[in-house]
Amino acid sequence: NNGNTTIHKKDLIKYYESINGKRERDWKDKLGKDLNWSLSFDYLKERDTTKHVHRLHPYKGKFIPQLVEYFLDGHTDDFKKETYFKKGDIVLDPFSGSGTTMVQANELGMHAIGIDVSAFNALIANVKVSKVNFSDLQYELKKITRLLQEFIYKANYIAFEQELVEQLNKFNKKYFPSPAFKIKVRNKEIDEKQYAKEKHNIFIETFSNLVKKYQLQIRQEKKGDGFLQKWYLATVKNEIDFVFELLKKVKNPTTKKILTIILSRTIRSCRATTHADLATLKEPVTQPYYCRKHGKVCKPLFSIFSWWKRYGTDTLKRLAHFQSLRTNTFQQCLQGDSRNINIHQVLSEKNQTFAKLVEKKKIKGIFSSPPYVGLIDYHEQHAYAYDLFGFERNDELEIGPLFKGQGKNARNMYVQGISQVLTNAKPFLQDNYDIFLVSNDKYNMYPSIAENAGMQIVNQYKRPVINRTEKNKAAYAEIIFHLKAK
Repeated sequence: NNGNTTIHKKDLIKYYESINGKRERDWKDKLGKDLNWSLSFDYLKERDTTKHVHRLHPYKGKFIPQLVEYFLDGHTDDFKKETYFKKGDIVLDPFSGSGTTMVQANELGMHAIGIDVSAFNALIANVKVSKVNFSDLQYELKKITRLLQEFIYKANYIAFEQELVEQLNKFNKKYFPSPAFKIKVRNKEIDEKQYAKEKHNIFIETFSNLVKKYQLQIRQEKKGDGFLQKWYLATVKNEIDFVFELLKKVKNPTTKKILTIILSRTIRSCRATTHADLATLKEPVTQPYYCRKHGKVCKPLFSIFSWWKRYGTDTLKRLAHFQSLRTNTFQQCLQGDSRNINIHQVLSEKNQTFAKLVEKKKIKGIFSSPPYVGLIDYHEQHAYAYDLFGFERNDELEIGPLFKGQGKNARNMYVQGISQVLTNAKPFLQDNYDIFLVSNDKYNMYPSIAENAGMQIVNQYKRPVINRTEKNKAAYAEIIFHLKAK
């Protein structure tokens, strides 16, 4: 609402299409003319697509909540001619991931079941929809933060890091002034690679002297192949272990799970790598380095404290925001293999009341984004969490995993796997079910998948993918397949 004028969503879309007409034409040239541009959601800002609990923890490969809302809510438009779900319906997501479908179903007054083969994914999803005891969570968070701060103050690396930062600021101000240095690089007045190497080598001598002065141990004494041994400095690993031991003593199960997610998110940001390589993890970094992203010499992290405080505050805020929107409905993510899981049996072990509702009413339909064949390693992206918390890994049960590639054999196995998931879900669905699957089907596998599962594709929505938070923002299109019974 702008003053006394109401601006409708469809008018906003038309407005943005008009000012971005050239971009839309460019995308259509790259991705085809049959794009459903209204499903690009290009008018949204990142804060909209990562609202409240959707950014509780990083997760590669998730769809934006607005896409789920579009198909679950009660509106119709030029493309969505009818509604498929209503309040009180039960929605299934057999590839739950970080739980986007469950969260949005809750907002819309629908019940939802998620299934994921990854124990850590199931944890993230269930934390997002959990009912929180905020007084207990705040108490435990403050206590752990205070004890961590006391633990750090007893260590000898606080003074070291303070002096290191002072020396680094002086050095960068002298040799990498901002924005003068970047301007000279851009104008080719300076050979960035050669200049940065020379100056970096000068500062490493200062760094080495500080390490000797404070008798600091940078690398971990314990060697091993584990993620935590390879990607964390000794000081950081000590703090991680300290907080983890405190987590074990938390009595409230929901509070403990939320704190686990905060710690996981924290340690993900504290890996010993460069700012430019956070998503790729090329080589561990144990000393200051020239950072092309910032155009100066940067340092690795020696403590988790600032990130722990930041993510603790952010998590409380996001959970409280979602709490104000949530409806009194059931959501539960089950950890298991969607190809053969008995939904009633496993759900009964978690929530008998919800299980009885599902058995009586049955599931209205599915909204899910199956893994794209040979694209993401869903377990390895959270290797730090599996290593620290001891979750059992089920890499071999992933459908279309990265390590199997995208060859003919991998594609055949993928078709078989997704078909089995749909077939296994059918006994739990209502007769007039609606299934929506979001896919980048460049190998045209979904017609075979539908046929194998005894279903038919009744519609396809092709959308350009624009709102992405990943480092790789290359243009691509995905299709939302609408399947029904034959």
